[in-house]
Amino acid sequence: MRYFIEIAYNGKNYHGWQLQEDAVTVQEVLENSLSTLLKKVIKVTGAGRTDAGVHAKQLFAHFDFREIEDVLDLVFKLNSFLPKDISVKNIYKMKDDAHARFDAIEREYEYIITFKKNPFVQDFAYLIHQKPNVDLMNKAAKTLLHYKDFQCFSRSKSDVKTYHCNIKKAFWKVEKSKLVFTISADRFLRNMVRAIVGTLLDVGFNKTTFEMFQEIIKGKDRSKAGASVPAHGLFLTKIKYPEMVKI
Repeated sequence: MRYFIEIAYNGKNYHGWQLQEDAVTVQEVLENSLSTLLKKVIKVTGAGRTDAGVHAKQLFAHFDFREIEDVLDLVFKLNSFLPKDISVKNIYKMKDDAHARFDAIEREYEYIITFKKNPFVQDFAYLIHQKPNVDLMNKAAKTLLHYKDFQCFSRSKSDVKTYHCNIKKAFWKVEKSKLVFTISADRFLRNMVRAIVGTLLDVGFNKTTFEMFQEIIKGKDRSKAGASVPAHGLFLTKIKYPEMVKI
C-alpha cells in the first residue's frame, strides 16, 4: 500500500533533503527511522528537494508498506525516534499510484528577512541592516507572473529539461521587524527562490531598476541576476495535491 508522510524540519543540521554519500540529509534520517520501526528497508520519495540549510514547515514523501494497523501509533513512535529537528505531522493512506513529487500541483515558499538582531530568530531569518523599498520590490515581484522561463534564477549547472515554471503568486509583506516574501508555483528550479529574493533586494536598494529586472529575466543569464540570499531564511511552507490522488 502507498502512504504519504507529512513532515516538518529545521534544516540547519542537514545537507538538504536528498540522499548524499558524504553528508547527513533529511531523507536519510527519515528512511533509517522508518526502516527501524517497520523492520523493513523503506525508501521514501519526496515532493521536492530543499538545499542545505533550508527549512520545511510542510513536506510530503511517499513510501510503500503493507497495511499499517495503527497510523497514530506509528506517528508517535517516529516522533519519539527521530531527532528533535524533524517531526512527523501525519501519515495518509493514498491511492497506489499516488506520487509525492509528480502529483504535486503547487508548492509555496517563504523567505524571511529581519531588520533587528534577535538570538531567537537568527537561525530562521536573514538579518539586514537597512530597509529596502518594499513597493519597488512588490512591483518587480508582480511581473514574475507574466513570465515562464526562469533560467536566469537557476543554478548554472542544473541538469533540467526545462526552465519553465508557472508562478502563481509572489509578494512581499512587512510584519513588524520582519519582511516576508511569499512565492508559489507548480515547480521551482534549484536555488530559484533565493536568487529571486537576492535580485528583488537589488531592486529594493536601487541597484537594479524595474526595467533591468525585466531584462534579466528575458536574458536568461544567471550572472546578470542578483546574488542568492542565505539558505537559513528560506522555508518550504505548503504543497498542494489534487483530490484525485486520495482514497
